[in-house]
Amino acid sequence: MTPKVRQGGGRGSREQERGVIVLAGEDRNDCEIMASLIRAHRPDLSTTAKMVRINDPVRLRRKSGPDLAAAVKTLAGKARAKALQQRAELLGFVVHEDLDGYADARYDRIRKTLTDEFARQCQEFRTALALAAWESEGWLLLFPEAFPHVRPRWKVPDRLLDKDTGRLKDAKEELKRGLGLPVFRESDGPAVASEALKHQLIPSPRGSNRSYTDFVGDLTDWT
Repeated sequence: MTPKVRQGGGRGSREQERGVIVLAGEDRNDCEIMASLIRAHRPDLSTTAKMVRINDPVRLRRKSGPDLAAAVKTLAGKARAKALQQRAELLGFVVHEDLDGYADARYDRIRKTLTDEFARQCQEFRTALALAAWESEGWLLLFPEAFPHVRPRWKVPDRLLDKDTGRLKDAKEELKRGLGLPVFRESDGPAVASEALKHQLIPSPRGSNRSYTDFVGDLTDWT
């Protein structure tokens, strides 16, 4: 639903009734997953803010120095523009990227580098980094009871339960092999996240994933 905005003739007379949270990710599926997670962890914001997506695919993990600064400047500028388009306050900017790697020392370096750059360029609004290790499907494995709500025959195999999913290589392929028929597709991810939200599974994840915990920490720090 589009936020209602009161129009006026002067700067002081325009009142923004609702804000926006802007999402950027590798594709629409990942952004929809992030939206469900935000709704679970920050219901105070998600009930009063509209979530909107910018279409640019995020490709930051291999960048550094001037290249990274330029890429972040572009993303942050588009987040600001999206808020202006909606005529609403930019309450937060969530950036997703699959790291295709474990939650290890490399992950720590990438997260610190990106956190520092976003903090430098986005001082007037809040940011959260969803740097999924190995990929966002690894985060979905934290909510195994959500899968049969999407497909009744799906069952996460025991070998994938209650694990550190940040140490699991290629969770997407594990789900394709392990869930049964119909075969899991990347486009099923948003439905899994939505069912996890609907059935209140997100506050009590099974297993762990440091990259997920770091993302939730970013959201929790929003004041």
